[in-house]
Parts: sequence; C-alpha cells; structure tokens
Amino acid sequence: MAMDPSSLKDLVEFMAKSLVDFPDEVVVREVVGEQTTVVELRVAKKDLGKVIGKQGRTARSMRTILMAASTKLQKRSVLEIVE
Repeated sequence: MAMDPSSLKDLVEFMAKSLVDFPDEVVVREVVGEQTTVVELRVAKKDLGKVIGKQGRTARSMRTILMAASTKLQKRSVLEIVE
C-alpha cells in the first residue's frame, strides 16, 4: 500500500482519535519545513493524559509509529503534542 505524505497527518489523527474520549476535539496540523515535518497534535485538556500515557509511553509509541511511517516515505517527521 503506497502512502502519500498527507497520510502522516491522517495516521496521527487516527491514532489520537482512537485513544481519546473527545475525538471531535482532536486537531492535527502539519508544519512542513525544509528537512523536517512537524506534526502538531492538539487534544482536549481532559484527554491529554490519555495521549501522553504513563511516563510518556503512549506518546513515545505514537512517535515511533510516525517515525517508521515517515522513514518509509523517506522523510523526517516529529510529533509534538501541544497544549
């Protein structure tokens, strides 16, 4: 299955919406730089803990999945969880 670059944003959105109680409040923004794409994830305040997880495990896992997907696209991307 071929991935288009916009699917990184979709991937993060899908993961986040699957985790939270308020999926309608999930906002994902992609900031494309020269060498790195920053994927900004914003969720409802009450859902922040769910997305970060115990000791940041969930956030780390999401970053790992994003990194694997962006490596496949030969891009570099980072996930930022914004409050």
